[in-house]
Amino acid sequence: MRLPILLTLICALFSGCKTEKKPHPTFYYWKTVYSQNKTEQQYLEKMQSRSLYVRMMDIDLSPDGQQAIPISPITFKESVPQQVNIIPVVYIVNNILNVTDSTALKTLASKIAVFVQAKVQQAGKKDYQELQIDCDWTKTTKDRYFYFLEQLKKLPQLRNKEITVTLRLHQVKNIESSGIPPVKKAMLMCYNMGNLRKYGPQNSILDQAEMNLYLKDHLKNYPLALDVALPLFKWAVIFRNKQYAGISKRLQPNQLQDKNMFKKLEQPLLYQLLVDLPQAGLKKNDIVRWEHITTKQLLQTADFLSAYLPSTEFNLTFYHLDEQLLNDFKYDDLQKVIHRF
Repeated sequence: MRLPILLTLICALFSGCKTEKKPHPTFYYWKTVYSQNKTEQQYLEKMQSRSLYVRMMDIDLSPDGQQAIPISPITFKESVPQQVNIIPVVYIVNNILNVTDSTALKTLASKIAVFVQAKVQQAGKKDYQELQIDCDWTKTTKDRYFYFLEQLKKLPQLRNKEITVTLRLHQVKNIESSGIPPVKKAMLMCYNMGNLRKYGPQNSILDQAEMNLYLKDHLKNYPLALDVALPLFKWAVIFRNKQYAGISKRLQPNQLQDKNMFKKLEQPLLYQLLVDLPQAGLKKNDIVRWEHITTKQLLQTADFLSAYLPSTEFNLTFYHLDEQLLNDFKYDDLQKVIHRF
């Protein structure tokens, strides 16, 4: 028996052999102003990133609730690097789909296409090849959302471009009720998977138990090609009288170590505020759950996805490209994550 045939049979018999995967590392850029940053550009260059996912705007309802409008559109102070392709991303608030009819959705698709093309040119690019729509659609909004995606695909200026979507864990597990979006590729969002508003010591950003529950028995059979997004971000989740009170963006991790300001509770991740902290919008006795991501967690997630992800070649996208977040992850740390695939 020839050696190649023998090796093939051995791999078929033992689960230790797996298909080699080829991730292409890149980032999301999720700020309202794009400007060159030395550290951020170095990460793009070292990783040889071929593309960059850039959030263009959010789409939400106007204050009178009558129409969908752009929220916080990005401004380009400088051009995206020449060697990096831009992938524009538009985030659509799911609730607008409940109150937007087919005519309005068709109009919205046309407006988005025009807006995105103008922003791409502001970014110093002549054109783009992929438009990503980010929406956490549900059972009740899927029909309108899928109709909206079809309208995008029909637009003359988008016919030669690929329309892709983001995909949450619950949409993988509950495929019968969530449906399959009418696209060829989706970005699997491996973060924000826990109950953010529930009081307790859980990390709502990344939870391996939740991944097992939602993906282990379902991911391999998902019918679309999949890219992967992993988190680098951190945040302070605030509870007042054990009720969710929001996220504080002004609280810094070093403040949590100040024993005159915070008391560390026995439960992991939880801190009790000992004084009023008006500059951060906090009051005495508020509980802070400090959620962050470690390299160890990312490696565990990479191992899991390597075993169950159906795609062999995909974009591995870190959320997001920001110098303050990158300070927590050395370049070598991210390379270890990439190589675990």
